[in-house]
Amino acid sequence: MSRAQQRAAAIETAIADFREIIAAKGETHEGLEVVRRRLIALAAQADLFPAEDFPCPGPGEAGNSALYRLHEDEDGTYALYINASGGSYSTPVHNHTTWAVIAGISGGGEQNHFFRRGADGAPELIGGQLVTPGEAVAFLPDEFHAIAIEAPLLNFHLYGRGLEQLDAREYYRETEGEWAIFPPHSDIRDARVSAAG
Repeated sequence: MSRAQQRAAAIETAIADFREIIAAKGETHEGLEVVRRRLIALAAQADLFPAEDFPCPGPGEAGNSALYRLHEDEDGTYALYINASGGSYSTPVHNHTTWAVIAGISGGGEQNHFFRRGADGAPELIGGQLVTPGEAVAFLPDEFHAIAIEAPLLNFHLYGRGLEQLDAREYYRETEGEWAIFPPHSDIRDARVSAAG
């Protein structure tokens, strides 16, 4: 079996586990904690997800990170991506409008800062965690975070619904002091492979 087929088989098994976990425990903190641990286990198979299979954008390409779709159910649920970042990347404070789990595979860390909407409407910092290989964070649909990446890395991003469907994600415009809506993410590279070959 090729590495791509081994990777696809590992992903199919993990996705089946994610479905079973959410069916049993729901889209709750308890359910996402179990999903978080299972995604860490998938990420531990780092030999199936080498950086050369998921390159960052090269010279002349836009941006310094690329998002690869590894799986998405036919109805748009259980969307699993690899984020390949070259570093020097950050996001504003935002939510996802679906549950989400981020796990480190290889490379540097992704600093996550956690926020809630304060009494004045602005984001209020409530904590944080560095996501490195062996670590992961999970979010319910209405929870907020911001990320900062300094060095090259590969991370898993798992969402309850695919990114193209997320047309109401809020983010905070720091300079304007107001919330706005992210457009749906569309620059995604397809990396789906069948375990059957």
